[in-house]
Amino acid sequence: MNSTEKVVIAGTPVEPGTATTITIPIPQLYTHTPLEMPVHVIRGKKPGPRLFVCAAIHGDELNGVEIIRRLIHKTNNSRLRGTLIAIPIVNIYGVIQHSRYLPDRRDLNRSFPGSEKGSLASRLANLLIKECVENSTHAIDLHTGAIHRSNIPQVRGDLKNPETVKMAEAFGAPVIIDSKVRDGSLRAAADDLGIPIIIYEAGEALRFEERSIRAGVAGIKNVMRTLGMLSRVKSGKEPIKPLVVSSSSWSRAPISGIFHTKIKLGEIINSNDSLGSIADPFGETEIEIQSKHTGMVIGRTYLPLVNEGDAVVHIAQTDAVETAADTFADFIER
Repeated sequence: MNSTEKVVIAGTPVEPGTATTITIPIPQLYTHTPLEMPVHVIRGKKPGPRLFVCAAIHGDELNGVEIIRRLIHKTNNSRLRGTLIAIPIVNIYGVIQHSRYLPDRRDLNRSFPGSEKGSLASRLANLLIKECVENSTHAIDLHTGAIHRSNIPQVRGDLKNPETVKMAEAFGAPVIIDSKVRDGSLRAAADDLGIPIIIYEAGEALRFEERSIRAGVAGIKNVMRTLGMLSRVKSGKEPIKPLVVSSSSWSRAPISGIFHTKIKLGEIINSNDSLGSIADPFGETEIEIQSKHTGMVIGRTYLPLVNEGDAVVHIAQTDAVETAADTFADFIER
């Protein structure tokens, strides 16, 4: 896509040097209550990339909503080159219900690219692709951990694409995971369109986590500077050298019971280290969980009650443990 082409969303043209909010009608509630998806578009006077940023594809993942609110507030179109297309709430139905899913119990992030005549999830996915993603040259999708689970700030992307690598490294998160695209995801749909896209994951569902939010706003602006959309600033600090990993895995509960752990996010774990223990409520059985890998803890559950097979600790696998520790310490100090 030529960055100098017209920007038209839902039939509304956006002229250079303007900022506007476009409301796109989406299927109403069964109570006959109308719903709209607001799209914030900020277009600079000078041509440049078109960055699409969205949050709350999963309706209980809220950090991205606040990230985009602050990003819009801090983006001045007089200094912007190109266009910022931002949707703070994609899955409005899920946000209303505090739910990850849509009312039809489908996962929107497994429904792309969607169809005009498909399920509710499919129709919403199709609308997002046609009106917003196809209008962009680059994309960032904001997520958090699932309910009762938290992630340290991390970026995911397919690192075979040099433009994706550039965005991921620029973001400034302590961890980059080289992750293949999943069928039905927004990332897969953008990839099929030739649009480089990264995912930022941080914090947990149904919560605002201030450090994750601040890192998200800063990260998006870092990407915008790297793409030439904003002027570079001299911070006096060296950019974070992220830990880049190609594999991560969840350790799972071998039995059902009460999970006890002192493991912290960002902690360095060696193979065979104890991750905690699971005991039955009567104190008759207790089983220790040992790590199968060496690496950094990038996610963990905060719910002490677990069923057999539940994911409890997420480890990004790496042997460069000293580098990983330094990277996370550098991130925390900023």
